[in-house]
Amino acid sequence: MPSSSNLLVVVAVAAVGLVVVAGFINMFRGGQGAPARSQKLMRWRVGLQLLALLIVLGVLYARGRW
Repeated sequence: MPSSSNLLVVVAVAAVGLVVVAGFINMFRGGQGAPARSQKLMRWRVGLQLLALLIVLGVLYARGRW
């Protein structure tokens, strides 16, 4: 169980990181529609951060460390 839960946490954190990087790339590229795309990416980031937090808390709870 620990290795699969570790992988789940890493995937969740990596997804947040990828969305943040995509947001930075979009910000520096600019252009037509960039503000709307940035807003959408930041909404995804917030949702993914919530999901990652819930996954981390769930893994800690399952391991009995909370």
